[in-house]
Parts: sequence; C-alpha cells; structure tokens
Amino acid sequence: MTDLAMMNATLNMTLGDSGWYGTAEDIDLPADSPVLRIIISVIYSVVCAVGLVGNLLVFFLMKPKRGKKSSTLNYFIFNLALTDFQFVLTLPFWAVDIALDFSWPFGDAMCKIIMSVTVLNMYAGPFFLLAMSITRYWSVASATKGHSCKPLCSVKWVCAFLWILATLATAPTAIFSTVTSVAGETLCLLKFPGGQYWLGMYNLQKIIVAFVFPMLILSVSYLLLVRFVKKRSMNNHASRRKLHLTKSVTIVVMAFFLCWLPNHAITMWGVLVKLNVVPWDDAYYIVQTYIHPATVCLAQTNSCLNPFIYCLTRREFRKKLKHLVLHLTNRSDTLSLQTRSTRQMD
Repeated sequence: MTDLAMMNATLNMTLGDSGWYGTAEDIDLPADSPVLRIIISVIYSVVCAVGLVGNLLVFFLMKPKRGKKSSTLNYFIFNLALTDFQFVLTLPFWAVDIALDFSWPFGDAMCKIIMSVTVLNMYAGPFFLLAMSITRYWSVASATKGHSCKPLCSVKWVCAFLWILATLATAPTAIFSTVTSVAGETLCLLKFPGGQYWLGMYNLQKIIVAFVFPMLILSVSYLLLVRFVKKRSMNNHASRRKLHLTKSVTIVVMAFFLCWLPNHAITMWGVLVKLNVVPWDDAYYIVQTYIHPATVCLAQTNSCLNPFIYCLTRREFRKKLKHLVLHLTNRSDTLSLQTRSTRQMD
C-alpha cells in the first residue's frame, strides 16, 4: 500500500523539485489540515489495537490441536490473519509519521522494512482470499457429489507459493523505497530512476495484481458456486454446513471489495495523471489531499474486520470463542475465591 506513503507526501510532491506537478503559482492549492492529520493518526492507532487483538484471537482459536488436522480453509484463514497482523504492526509508524507533519523519523532501513511489509499485506491478503474462495467452491462441489474433498496438492505448499508470489510482487517496493528530502521535508516514499512513468506503472501493477485480477477470479468462483448449488440438492447436514461456511467467505470477500474499491479507484486516477492521460488540476489535488486519506483509512480497517467476520458467521469460531470466554470467566472466579480464602485465613 504505497498509497499510504504517497498520501503522506501529497502536499510536498505537488511542489517537488522536479517540477513535474507544477508549482504553487500554477494552481490554487488548499491549505494542509492539522486536524485531518490528527484524525488519521487516531484511526491508525485504533485499527492497530483492534487488529492486534482480533488477529491474535484468530491465532489462538485456529491453533491446530494435537492429534487433529485443521481444515484447508483454516490454514488459509490463519495465513490471512498472519498477513493482517504484520500489517497492523506497521500502523504506529505511519501514525507517528503523519502526526509529525508527514516527516519520517525512523531512518532509511525502517522505511524499507515498514513500506515492504505494508505492501506485502496488500498482495498477500487478496491471494489468500482467492485461495479461500476456490477452496469453498471445491469443497461444496465435492459435498454435493457425495464424496469428500481431496485437495489437489498440500495446502502448506499452496500457502508457501502464495507467500513467495506476494514477496516477488513486493520486491520493487523493497528496492526503490527510500528516505529522501522533498521541499524541506524528510519523506519515506518510492523513488524510481525513471521518475513518474515507472511510479505510474508500479501503481498500475498494484491495482491489477492486488485488486482487479483477484476480484475477477473471486467473482467467477462465487458465481460458479451459486450456479452449482442451485442445480444440486443440498439436503444432507455436511452439505448445508459447507454452504454456511461459503457465506462467511462471501462476506469476507465483500468486505475486502468495499474497503479497497475507493482507494484503488483514486489510485487509478493518479496513474492516469502520472502517465499524462488526464491533466493535473484542482479536483485531483483536493481528492488526493482530503478524500484519499479517508479511503486509505477505510482500506486499512479491512485488516481488523476479518477476525470479527469469522466470529459472527462461523459456528466453529463462535463455539471456540464462547468456550474461551467461559474458561477465562471460570478461572477468574476461581482466583477470586482463592484470594478471598487467603484473606480470611490471614
């Protein structure tokens, strides 16, 4: 999500030393808003806290028990929670960066690490959602045919392949992210040797690989699943259960789509500006300065929504969570009774 860094640098990049965007005399620029920066920093902090708790809960509840095998879907959920957990850990750094008036205080090495982890989530998240959707289709299709689903290959190898694919897609970020001075400010951003053209192509790759392609496959998979289910009987308990799990995956996918669509739409506008397809104007600057930050915040909330979607839609997850709460409550009551007994004896 290099848009996060680009958002931080929007004001300064409009007045950059390259002159590509023009100067303050060429366009009437609105003033930067300290209130907006504070609001965004607070949102990042809240998303970080909620995301940490939610994804840690997923790790605990999805932890495979001794002697039991986790389902294929649970492996993908665990890996999706892992990439979301990594991402929310970067939010405090971005919150500080924004609170300091878009000035990066952590040095070049941390710039590369934080930027790379942020972008890695942008690719890995959709990849695991894609795997979850295809797994649901395969599982339900197998159930309606009256036999169990046998994966074509080990789910661990699939997860490893998806992580490698996401890492390769993130490689340009790790290479070209750097701390640089723009208009007197120290910024953590991408700096391509070829200038704005390659930055535009990089963002175009991000939109296609991390959003358009996954959404096309997810949509086709979902439509095939709906068509398949309508044509076949779903009377047995196993089939109904698999169909219920399909609904939870559908909600996760829809949350991803609704959270990320506005951000990618504005990013696409930026790509067209960078490639000189559409002109830079007042409208673009206002959208980048005031609306784009809101879309970034919306996109980031997706990383803390998934655990709660699992909790609300999956019976297995709700049952484990209820058991955990009861266990903690009983343990708390036991400790309270022990404390009272100790005080009475004293």
